[in-house]
Amino acid sequence: MTTLRLCSPKDISKLNLCNLDPLTENYHRRFYFDYIAKWPTMFIVAENQKGQIVGYVMGKVEEDPIYLTFLGDRYLPWHGHVTALTVAPQYRQMGLAKELTARLDQACEQENAWFLDLFVRVSNETAINMYKKMGYSVYRRVVGYYSDNPTGKGDSEDAFDMRKSLSRDKHNRYIRKNGENYRINPEDIYHG
Repeated sequence: MTTLRLCSPKDISKLNLCNLDPLTENYHRRFYFDYIAKWPTMFIVAENQKGQIVGYVMGKVEEDPIYLTFLGDRYLPWHGHVTALTVAPQYRQMGLAKELTARLDQACEQENAWFLDLFVRVSNETAINMYKKMGYSVYRRVVGYYSDNPTGKGDSEDAFDMRKSLSRDKHNRYIRKNGENYRINPEDIYHG
């Protein structure tokens, strides 16, 4: 049995089971502590019966400064962002990623966010399909977003910016069809 709960500072040293995955982004310890301090309801861990952290989601809410609304569809309103979602390999295919993401959805709804977004490598078809099953769609392709490329095809890898509307976005204003074909550069993502 696995329990979901908010992450505590003591948990940071127990993320290794999850962070050993080559597709999981690893951060400096301070980065994790900053998330616990700034967005405590958006850093959720899955803990097994032995007290091991076997999955987690880190999220936040953010927006571009209001004076940048002239950017049109490049302006980012108040929204939730999935910074990291990972589950230890031996705990996959059990619905933990879906449960963790649902908890983050709830936290973003409480913050009155318009949508929830995330970035995923275009080569990570397993994750892309999982996110689509959870209601996400590709909003745009960010060319050269990742500075490394584990596929060995070039120096960098593109990312899909995937989004899921939340209840505030009743008309799916921040979702687009055929987002795979809409390309932007990394510097065009966030302007804050």
